[in-house]
Amino acid sequence: MKKYLSPALLLLLAVYAGAAIAADAPPAKGPAAATATPPKEEKSVTQGSVTVEGQRVDYDATAGTIILKNSDGKPTGSMFYIAYTKRGANPANRPVTFFYNGGPGSSTVWLHMGAFGPQRVVTADHTHTPAAPYGLVNNDYSLLDATDEVFIDAMGTGYSRIIGKDEGGAGEPKDFYGVDADVASFAQFIRRYLSDNGRWNSPKYLFGESYGTPRSAALSNYLEQHDDIDLNGVILLSSILDFRTASFNAGNDLPFELFLPSYTAVAWYHHKLPNQPAELQPLLQQVQQFALGDYARALDAGNTLSASQFDAIAEKLHTYTGLSTAYIEKANLRVSASQFEHELLNDDDTTVGRLDARFTGPTMDPLSEVAYYDPQSAAISSAYVSAFNDYVHKTLKFGRDRRYIPETYHKWDWTHKNRTTGQTWPGTLNVAVDLADAMKYNPDLQVLVNSGYFDLATPYFATDYTMDHLPIPKDLQNHIHMKYYNSGHMVYVHVPALKQLHDNAAAFIKSTDNLQ
Repeated sequence: MKKYLSPALLLLLAVYAGAAIAADAPPAKGPAAATATPPKEEKSVTQGSVTVEGQRVDYDATAGTIILKNSDGKPTGSMFYIAYTKRGANPANRPVTFFYNGGPGSSTVWLHMGAFGPQRVVTADHTHTPAAPYGLVNNDYSLLDATDEVFIDAMGTGYSRIIGKDEGGAGEPKDFYGVDADVASFAQFIRRYLSDNGRWNSPKYLFGESYGTPRSAALSNYLEQHDDIDLNGVILLSSILDFRTASFNAGNDLPFELFLPSYTAVAWYHHKLPNQPAELQPLLQQVQQFALGDYARALDAGNTLSASQFDAIAEKLHTYTGLSTAYIEKANLRVSASQFEHELLNDDDTTVGRLDARFTGPTMDPLSEVAYYDPQSAAISSAYVSAFNDYVHKTLKFGRDRRYIPETYHKWDWTHKNRTTGQTWPGTLNVAVDLADAMKYNPDLQVLVNSGYFDLATPYFATDYTMDHLPIPKDLQNHIHMKYYNSGHMVYVHVPALKQLHDNAAAFIKSTDNLQ
């Protein structure tokens, strides 16, 4: 969906992308195409107000596009955004935050309509939201009380489109669909937005979710070293910077260790643990110690692990996951996330969600080994997409004549070159080094990290591990602020967690905007 996706979901999205490309296909080549005029930037400005935790904020809403260009000045893409700016505020010192979701291949409809836009779509907390009509309500937890907001759709999603030769431009997929190309396009957008709106002297923040977090890590370093733009803060939600921590590949035991506390949290939530404890937090502390202690040593031992040690670890995993000892032994003590999602409630032919394992749904194939879909994604996607289309057409007065693409799939170039060392990462992506470089290049940079306990896509303990292993001086470690929520990947779907997320983010911005 909008996040770091499983191969099965990517396959489904590839089919979806084919339909999307066909629906938005450029005009046929011919004499008329040779003289095509490139699209122009568009803008629709409306006004509104939102009440955030009792405080009224009047704002201007701008739905529009910014044309990106190559080094020859030829247009390559039209990037869509929705900006909310507090009316009457001094733009020179009002904080501005750039928001984006992940994928890669997701629009930012999720953060916009679920978390921080002035209106929020109402969805069921942990069950499937019934079909339309859907409700939009005043968002009591918009971040407009603390910062102006700019929601950006990555190229090929939302209303953002490549401007190819047939449209009078020079854009190509390679200009956008890759780790470094994506970062360069977002950096160009941010530079243009700052210039067009007189925001160069504003306190600046990045807020990325899921794949938006590796984007933020690389982008923060790029903005500093390429564009001389220091950020006040970077906010990460459901983070994955070192993809090795979530790659269930033969020979890589790290994900099995780092996902284990999330398995425990999910099994605890569904009351599947033997001798279920009343409190989750003390249990998670035990499991975290076991994961990087006895469990890690057992996996490191490989085939040299004795039979008695093997049995002892399997029994402990049964205690911490609720899965049967026989299943764990057959899995050679290594259960992947998708296997866990399928197996935990399989006795009832029920699958738990990947993005938020509080959600459940009927199992597609009870005899399969892994989950074939994500019940959480299925439960809320229609509400978000339908409500957004209604809102952007009727309230923001934009896009009625075109298709908004919430998610798509493109062939992605995962190669990444670190700007400091010149090292290229051709295999498993790791941009934790980029975040560390950004923190050293700008030693005042602060980072807020938010994680949900019931997230089986980017588990909280994997994020902890990554942040604990950043190559930064010890005196910069306290610039990383960790927050946790009783929710999943999309923390804000659970409204009490949304309030906490707002309060934490607003306090973070206030403490780092240098305006006091």
